[in-house]
Amino acid sequence: MFMVLPVILTPIWYFMAESELTSWFHWVKVYSALAGCLIYMVIRFTNFHKKHPWYLVLVPAILAINIAEAVIREFQVGVMGFEGIVDGMYYISGGWNYVNAIAGILNLLLICGWVGIFATSGKKKDMLWPDQTKLWIIAYGAWNIAYVYACAPGNAFYSGVALNIAATVPALLWAKGTWMQNRAQTLAFWMMWVMTMPYFFAVGSTFNVSVSYNPAANWTIALISLALNVVLAVWQVTRIVKYRLHPLKDELWKDTKEYQEIAALREEPMNESATVG
Repeated sequence: MFMVLPVILTPIWYFMAESELTSWFHWVKVYSALAGCLIYMVIRFTNFHKKHPWYLVLVPAILAINIAEAVIREFQVGVMGFEGIVDGMYYISGGWNYVNAIAGILNLLLICGWVGIFATSGKKKDMLWPDQTKLWIIAYGAWNIAYVYACAPGNAFYSGVALNIAATVPALLWAKGTWMQNRAQTLAFWMMWVMTMPYFFAVGSTFNVSVSYNPAANWTIALISLALNVVLAVWQVTRIVKYRLHPLKDELWKDTKEYQEIAALREEPMNESATVG
């Protein structure tokens, strides 16, 4: 899915490059999402990250790159003042673009605790991130939905609401700690679909779900996005100061029940003394 299929589809995407529905953002996003899938599979199915701990830095790095791509696009939409059909979608620009871009920057800066990432053992090999809290995931989801609503309104229902639900609901309920790997895989699959079927959600398509194009709606979701990320920022900074933590080296939420539930799934090496006698 994430290695063979992209190789087969890339020539097709290249010959379809003249489509007015695929912007630079689509090209960057599809390959960055696929890169995330491959990076995470190395952690899930090999011991490379155990021998080379630096490799874990690639997990937050690819996440930060994906958020940065969207932030840049949001600023572009705001600065360009889109009003009408652009890349096959109808756009309206406004101050909400800048508000949500700031929320995205905050969300990027609040990525933490990647040193504790690990892979489960057994038949189901998942990459778990104990320090990636529910609040961060929800704040990310609000920001991402607000972003898609404003910067890809033609497929806001799909890549905004549905795609976030696909990774978030399992991570919050029965597959805790898996949000990062699930987000990468669902996003990569969706972007491959978008690149291959660019007219799926275009204006006039049977499958197009139009947004309201009401500035009040854009402002509302952008402000919710900013508010959630500000709350998260205050909470994280408070913990960093209170417990004298290093945001680039320490896990910030180790004393919480949420963290401990996920960390309990970590494969612990057997103590040698326990095997004697």
